[in-house]
Amino acid sequence: MEKHLLSGNEAIARGAYEAGVKVCSAYPGTPSTEIFESLPQYKDALYCEWAPNEKVATEVAYGAAIGGVRSLCAMKHVGLNVAADPLFTAAYNGVNGGFVIVTADDPSMHSSQNEQDNRYYARAAKVALIEPSDSQECIDFLKEAYRISERFDMPVIFRTTTNISHSKSLVTFSGREEPEPIAYKRNAGKFSCSPANAYRNHPKVEKNLRALAEYGNCCPINKLELRGGKVGVITASVAYQYAKDVFPEDTSFLKLGLTWPLPMDLIRDFASRVEKLYVIEELEGFMEQEIRAAGIECVGKELVSNMYELNPQRLRELLFGVKPETKALGVAPVSRPPTLCPGCPHRGFFYTMSKGKDFVIAGDIGCYTLGANAPLSAMDTCICMGGGFSVGMGMSKAFELSGQKKKVFGVVGDSTFFHSGMTGAAEILYNKGHMIPVVLDNHITGMTGHQDNPGSGYTLQGEIAAAIKIEDVLHAYGYENVIIVDPQDLSAMQKAVDDALASEVPAAIIARRPCLLIKRIKHDLAQCEVDTAKCIGCKKCLSVGCPAVMVRDKKSSIDPTQCVGCTLCAQVCPVGAITRKEKKA
Repeated sequence: MEKHLLSGNEAIARGAYEAGVKVCSAYPGTPSTEIFESLPQYKDALYCEWAPNEKVATEVAYGAAIGGVRSLCAMKHVGLNVAADPLFTAAYNGVNGGFVIVTADDPSMHSSQNEQDNRYYARAAKVALIEPSDSQECIDFLKEAYRISERFDMPVIFRTTTNISHSKSLVTFSGREEPEPIAYKRNAGKFSCSPANAYRNHPKVEKNLRALAEYGNCCPINKLELRGGKVGVITASVAYQYAKDVFPEDTSFLKLGLTWPLPMDLIRDFASRVEKLYVIEELEGFMEQEIRAAGIECVGKELVSNMYELNPQRLRELLFGVKPETKALGVAPVSRPPTLCPGCPHRGFFYTMSKGKDFVIAGDIGCYTLGANAPLSAMDTCICMGGGFSVGMGMSKAFELSGQKKKVFGVVGDSTFFHSGMTGAAEILYNKGHMIPVVLDNHITGMTGHQDNPGSGYTLQGEIAAAIKIEDVLHAYGYENVIIVDPQDLSAMQKAVDDALASEVPAAIIARRPCLLIKRIKHDLAQCEVDTAKCIGCKKCLSVGCPAVMVRDKKSSIDPTQCVGCTLCAQVCPVGAITRKEKKA
């Protein structure tokens, strides 16, 4: 049969197609984003969308499952924090059509603010947990996830990690299943989770979990690989791939695909067949804790750290003390911290804010988080999506009550505004916050790779949609002075900040300019150049933090392969040594 090379994310999209999924909703978040970017190729068979946030995505997908069709939602690991409310209640209600939630964990925090292990959500919410270890399993296990969801009347968490999501391996395609939609019949006792109904439904949840645990002992995605009786390894997910590389060939493996509830009878039987048992898992000792609690002796987190991403070299060193061979390069690597792109519209805002010594900037999750880095150094906090407004509100109240003369700005992006910034904007106005909310509107969800959002005017499937205007929302809330400014005009940006601070009515700022990487927009591209005869070598141009600007031979220099002519460096040059020259787009 023909083979295809797919990443885990691409394979999950294919698995959704083959499983007969009808409705898919997600909010983009690395490392899960490409699942939904891969789904529109199947739009003749299924519906897919970007939702405003993960809670909404979960509710849309769950609603579709109640309506009788198979559904999918996806998010990065911290997104499940946002979606936890409907998840826990959906577990009590159960499903109609199959319902699967993909959560992509990010060990080593390649693009995340924490390293949480979302397997604990399955235990806490009392739902099934399935973990694939390669792209083929992303397809096959996803189809099994829907069978489990419908058979045991529960949502299923489908957990991947960064290396599963982004690594590619060979897969074989199958045809699409077309399960008959399950006719919806009103059943308030099942789907209306009042306290009385929840009280009656909880015993059903426990019964279904016990039945699922029994099924796990013979489940096709839990596999024994018996090769010897000396050493045995219980493992799952990508840790299975690492362990196979590290342990000797005569090692026996119990590879689990259904990892909650754990198949304890199968585990006990496997443990009895080996002299020494290891539990190898990435991040927390989730399986190990349960196995030890069952009285089964094993080796796990006393050797394998609960921090950071594993790989064969690191696992070999942790288990057996064998350090990987290294070779000195003879030169020190150049430090290249991440920075805003050349021409990024956010740079003008953060440069302006960096000059306010009594400013406090409560930041948020997005490209603009890089505004915290030197030389801009213009962000004080970054907690979570939407926290820029509400954390700023708390800080402003603290300063007000303690007599500290600080001026607080809360910053979110346009996608984050729709995700969870609107509630923070309401909080500021309702509770009389003395702070300025700022929306950095670059017309796209930039950080995760340019996905559309409710303000962009397009859907995931490429259809033209109503573009919600941020200023209309703010005006409707009661912000009487909404200042819209082009952040690349530094004079206008400074005036917008001054006007907002001086405003006697509730004020907000929208710093609006589209991201230069949006392909459907024709940008006014150009380049800047330095007149070295005029340049005095003051290095003021470096203060904007543009990677295209540097100093050579004590004079400013601009890399023509990076410069896009935003002119921020020219605007800050005190002697007019930098000018913009036009070039063809």
